[in-house]
Amino acid sequence: MEHSSVNLGQGFPDAEGPETMKQIASKAMYDFHNQYPSLLGVPELRQAVARHSLANQGIPVDWATETLVTVGATEGLAACFLGLLNPGDEVIMFDPMYDSYVSMARRSGAAIVPVRLRLPDFSVPLEELAAAVGPQTKMIMLNSPHNPSGKIFTRTELEAIADLCIRHDVIALCDEVYEHLVFGGAKHISLRSLPGMAERCVRLGSAGKTFSFTAWKVGWMTGPSRLLNPIIKAHQFLVFTVPSSLQRAVAHGLDRESEFYLSLGPTLEVKRRYLERELAALGFGVLPAHGAYFLVADVSKFLRSGEDDVAFAKRLTVEGGVTTIPISGFYVGANPPTHLVRFCYCKEDSKLEAAVERLKAYLAPAKASGGGEREGR
Repeated sequence: MEHSSVNLGQGFPDAEGPETMKQIASKAMYDFHNQYPSLLGVPELRQAVARHSLANQGIPVDWATETLVTVGATEGLAACFLGLLNPGDEVIMFDPMYDSYVSMARRSGAAIVPVRLRLPDFSVPLEELAAAVGPQTKMIMLNSPHNPSGKIFTRTELEAIADLCIRHDVIALCDEVYEHLVFGGAKHISLRSLPGMAERCVRLGSAGKTFSFTAWKVGWMTGPSRLLNPIIKAHQFLVFTVPSSLQRAVAHGLDRESEFYLSLGPTLEVKRRYLERELAALGFGVLPAHGAYFLVADVSKFLRSGEDDVAFAKRLTVEGGVTTIPISGFYVGANPPTHLVRFCYCKEDSKLEAAVERLKAYLAPAKASGGGEREGR
């Protein structure tokens, strides 16, 4: 705000979800009581979550014993870590990662074992993953489609993860909030849908990502009752419950607004292709991705002597008027890459176009001079 920059940093969309959902949320405040609903969530939403799971991933769910509604997926993650992990447990996480994973897992007393995804396509180093599993490994944390990279884990990678979980009796926590934000011919496959994984996976979803209502903070999870029971106990003392009027609107959305969330992927693909083309023309190296709404770019050509991704992102905000996020901030392991930034492109076309014009005005001279101050570094 201080520098009036175009914000392509924060991961929230400019467009909002279906108008009918807003109307239902408002009407529900008058049609139903406004006292505590069940700590598990209103039955309408839990039933809708079960139907959504079966329809989109072929995973049957008992709505009465295998669903939980949370205050966004982030609270769901916190409840999972606090409910399932004990001091001394180890959690394997793929580096880079959404920043709340590390904080909440450590709060539970667990140790993080990072496995670094390989650049430029963020592929899984399967041998390193297998070597990371030890006697204290309790959980593998999986986020697909992936934040910050936009990567979609392949079937081969998922099968390797499933095999390790089964052989070593490990739980999998699956953050799938971007499950419908997929494009480019790719397909999202839930780890929980693979043979032998339904009984050892907890799967999370989010109305913020599925319906572009990030302010509502309504999430959900599905999983076997033996895993959900301790999670529910943690959820009870974290937040207890979730606003019932919003839950009823999300239930409608899952059942009746599939046209909206199934259109997200194609819509985002158009925006990504535009930004990808313009960034490449300026000299950015654009890393591949087929999901979520993030684009990771190599800014090596624009780094000044001694400058890393954090300094570049700050300079681009202050001087260039475009805000990104440095990728190094998403890594927990030592020596993260310092030449990458993340653009968020789920924005109005006019905002993307304004950002591109500012980038051209600020960075094109550097490109023309072959990198300016960074020559000879």
